[in-house]
Amino acid sequence: MTDAASGRGTRPRVGLFVTCLVDLFRPTVGFAAIALLERSGCTVAVPEVQTCCGQPAYNSGDRADAADLARRVIEAFEPYDYVVAPSGSCAGMIRLHYPELLADDPDWGERARRLAARTYELVSFLVDVRGMTRVDGARLAATVTYHDSCSGLRELGVKEQPRTLLHSVEGLILKELPDAEICCGFGGTFCVKYPEISNRMVADKAAAAASTGAELLLAGDMGCLLNIAGKMKRDGMAVEVRHVAEVLAGMTDGPAIGEGR
Repeated sequence: MTDAASGRGTRPRVGLFVTCLVDLFRPTVGFAAIALLERSGCTVAVPEVQTCCGQPAYNSGDRADAADLARRVIEAFEPYDYVVAPSGSCAGMIRLHYPELLADDPDWGERARRLAARTYELVSFLVDVRGMTRVDGARLAATVTYHDSCSGLRELGVKEQPRTLLHSVEGLILKELPDAEICCGFGGTFCVKYPEISNRMVADKAAAAASTGAELLLAGDMGCLLNIAGKMKRDGMAVEVRHVAEVLAGMTDGPAIGEGR
């Protein structure tokens, strides 16, 4: 891992946008993302100056702070060929909302558009850009189910890509989650503003996961995973929760989400 954007040869230079939740609660996801990106033939850097993508401020109507954070992210990641995040919500913020947020500024608006065009969610990047159809050597003897996170699904079209790679994991059985495309109730600040509605939504999601008989629930966004893992732990459900990157990279030896760092 390096802070310099110094790729060699034809290897694409990827700047990994770690995300706040991965950094604070699940660093393993960041290391799994690096491993997968390097296996796909990329040179990976993690800019130390990166900060929040600005989505919480943006969703709360604080456009000024969101725009300031957007400018910082753009400056940090402009040197790279691609920006990749293990999160559909953060990738969607950069790819879809930065250009609109900075549209009135001729300089920053154009810089936002250029960065947006080369920003991707992790698994989408591996499949759609790097052409991966399998992860060689991946093994996990477990029955899993998969939750489609709202931003990844609806903003970025992430649906079949994780399933394509999961089907290549030796020993893994994928059971589709009933209502997989329905929100888990996290929604960033939604769970704070509307806790009773959010709790009902995550209760339904947890029950749906348990109904599959799967030992493990996967998703591609830490907000959803923390929300679901918390509900399952409170209700005593014996279903582990992990980020899909951890399974694809073979990093499942440590505690599941909600069981400690």
